[in-house]
Amino acid sequence: MVMARSGTAGPDDSRIRVMRVIARMNVGGPALQVSTLMRGLDDELFDHRLYAGFVGPDEADYVEQRAPDVQVCRVPTLGRAVRPTDDLRALAALTAAMRRFRPHIVHTHTAKAGTLGRLAAVLARVPARVHTYHGHLLHGYFSPAKTRLVVRAERRLAAVTDRLVAVGCTVRDDLLAAGIGHPGQYAVVPPGTTAAVPAPRAEARRSLGLPEDGPVVAYVGRVTGVKRPDRFLSVAREVRRAVPGARFLVCGGGDLHGELETAADLSESLHLLGWRADVETVYAAADLVLLTSDNEGMPVSLIEAGLAGLPTVATNVGSVSEVVRDGHTGLLAPPDATELTRHAVRLLRDDRLRLLMGQQARTWTAQRFGAERLVQDTHDLYASIAVARGWWPTPLTKGANR
Repeated sequence: MVMARSGTAGPDDSRIRVMRVIARMNVGGPALQVSTLMRGLDDELFDHRLYAGFVGPDEADYVEQRAPDVQVCRVPTLGRAVRPTDDLRALAALTAAMRRFRPHIVHTHTAKAGTLGRLAAVLARVPARVHTYHGHLLHGYFSPAKTRLVVRAERRLAAVTDRLVAVGCTVRDDLLAAGIGHPGQYAVVPPGTTAAVPAPRAEARRSLGLPEDGPVVAYVGRVTGVKRPDRFLSVAREVRRAVPGARFLVCGGGDLHGELETAADLSESLHLLGWRADVETVYAAADLVLLTSDNEGMPVSLIEAGLAGLPTVATNVGSVSEVVRDGHTGLLAPPDATELTRHAVRLLRDDRLRLLMGQQARTWTAQRFGAERLVQDTHDLYASIAVARGWWPTPLTKGANR
């Protein structure tokens, strides 16, 4: 059964109908991008609807916290967990919804929705299928045997997909190296967002219970295995030894949040904020952002940090280097706590360098990762499909934004 909040009227033949499917709208990059597209694509050209499951008990819902204006048709059995019975029900629900809505394009996001959504599109005979890789599951998630199964499944799904979208060139290249799709299928569409207006630094620190002076390092995102909270704690301990007044903010939650809660030796310097709708307050209070992951797509948290004028210290994994320009807007390191610590200490001790990198980060991310660019890129992708299929006789010159 599909429970719809709104937007369930019959299909409109005067527009291109797009059905967007994501497993869940948990706080993070995929939900932010989906929300940006739902708000930004021109309603006069596209009848686009969003289908999603519910978030897990250790997650925050992006729609509730940051995008209450985005309408979602909820599919109760389309969630994070893999349960064969629920997955079959979700597949049936999505197929039925597609047969009612009759989309021209089904666009799926994230791995599970990419599987169920594309299978449903095949069953419902949807003309065009698009899938976005916001990252991939090739490293840091599963055992080698399970990873091989994932790769085989993605290869088969790619064969029934018209266009594959990667958030970064490295993500695309990794997928191609694994034999998933062919170069002509891919489009690289980086994330896009808009910076929220932050509170003044002193006010932000007061609201988070921080002293007005002293260095602050922030982490924003899920607290789960691939993000390596153990490495984050190792870096925090070493930075604290080198810069005794340093404090650390963690904005987010996840299944390994308990590892942070039990770090008794950091109890006075580690501030666990949980999920917050006002993430801009966290950036306003911080001096730099730290990312310790083993694998990433293109982290939106680092884009948000750059827009806030903060430099980043991060592991050089996935497409991180396409967001953080090493030595210019931040410092990158291999997945090694010692190197990350050295970079963080360097920036915390050198105010001039840190502020310069922050200024350069703001300029770079504003130019490269704006919301309007994401919407226009996606508009152009859909337009290319529409023209190739004969739905639009010629490419439209009308702008993508409302």
